[in-house]
Amino acid sequence: MTYLAPAETPRVERGQIETLRNDLGLHAAEDVVCRAMEELAQRLCQLQEQSMNGPRDELHKGLRSLSAIADQIGLESLSKIARDVMICIEFGDGVAEAATIARLVRNGESSLALLWDLQEFSV
Repeated sequence: MTYLAPAETPRVERGQIETLRNDLGLHAAEDVVCRAMEELAQRLCQLQEQSMNGPRDELHKGLRSLSAIADQIGLESLSKIARDVMICIEFGDGVAEAATIARLVRNGESSLALLWDLQEFSV
């Protein structure tokens, strides 16, 4: 029997975090990142639910928003995967959509854990 254990390393653009810190100051940047992380966690749960039961246009809209939030705090891989799911929806490929949603959730969890562990934003 073969078990698949997909794993990938999330990419965090540290330059984006430094830009936030330089533009907003350390405390305000921490606040932005923490709020974005909370929002991403909530949206990942919502998107996973919508992918099973919701209309595709609402899922597409939520993915676009998730991608923008991920970009704001430097989570490049998460943003890219969200755009990949949007493409699957646009092409009407349900199998690819399901696989890519699963990848989005895995990467989202890993990305949030990685960002949480960054020393610059320890709580």
